[in-house]
Amino acid sequence: MLVKFRDYYEVLGVGRSASQDEVRTAFRKLARKYHPDVAADKTTAEEKFKEINEAYEVLSDPEKRKKYDALGKDWQHTPGAPGYGAGGFDFGDAGQHGYHFEGTGFSDFFENFFGSQGGGFGGGATRRGAYPGASQRAGRDIESEILVTLEEVMHGSERTLALSEPNAPAARRTVRIRIPKGVSEGQLIRAAGLGQPGSHGGPRGDLFLRVRLERHPDFRIDGQDVIFDLPLAPWEAVLGATVAVRTPHGSSKVKIPAGTASGTQLRLSGKGLPIPGSSAFGDFFACVDILTPTEVSPAERRQWEALAEISSFNPR
Repeated sequence: MLVKFRDYYEVLGVGRSASQDEVRTAFRKLARKYHPDVAADKTTAEEKFKEINEAYEVLSDPEKRKKYDALGKDWQHTPGAPGYGAGGFDFGDAGQHGYHFEGTGFSDFFENFFGSQGGGFGGGATRRGAYPGASQRAGRDIESEILVTLEEVMHGSERTLALSEPNAPAARRTVRIRIPKGVSEGQLIRAAGLGQPGSHGGPRGDLFLRVRLERHPDFRIDGQDVIFDLPLAPWEAVLGATVAVRTPHGSSKVKIPAGTASGTQLRLSGKGLPIPGSSAFGDFFACVDILTPTEVSPAERRQWEALAEISSFNPR
């Protein structure tokens, strides 16, 4: 199968030698621009945000990045390489044993190139159970990855997938997949009977979709808890303040006690993600990051100098 190559470095606007910090910074800058909640052009923002997420999914993962980098930046100009001169990448029937999915949130390139990694496409074991008739065997399970938004985690959803099989690539089956409320990173969603056909009349295997949570420009997810880096001005940390933060439940207020140190985690109970099988939610943690101004006006500088003269604080 010929699919279009994706230059993840170009998507994030970083060089191939970019550090993990540079990759993370580039992702956050672009994600804040194209996140559907804030983007000016919402008609294109969703696809652009998925593209940015996919690039970050690969370049932030050392193993995925190593595999991707092995292609080389001039892969399409190497005689004998898959897809040479075609502007695409020819995977044949590799990766997913010829299965093709639409609607997972990832591109064809990602699905085919990373499908076999970490129990990817075709990773399920062949079922060996006995069935009526000595030669009947169940088909193999197949596995794909599915990109799930925080909105879907909060409320659950149904997703439409288009599935093409290797023996009939032109015949697509459309199936509805339920994404449960509170689904978590790495969780497997099972779709019974959508795997490979069994032999001699044996039942089909199953399709397993491994959840990858869409990266958010501001939030980090830890189980059902949400962590947010809260930037504060020095005077807010010293004097105390009340600041508004955006949580998965909407806007909330965080009270900053006077004398708060950088790295302090302030907890908003029940403002995290749904806990499966319960009506409860995880927590929201605002992790304080005290920032200092890099440029000050002459008047501001005089105020800082006056403070330095009268302050008895010694940080060392």
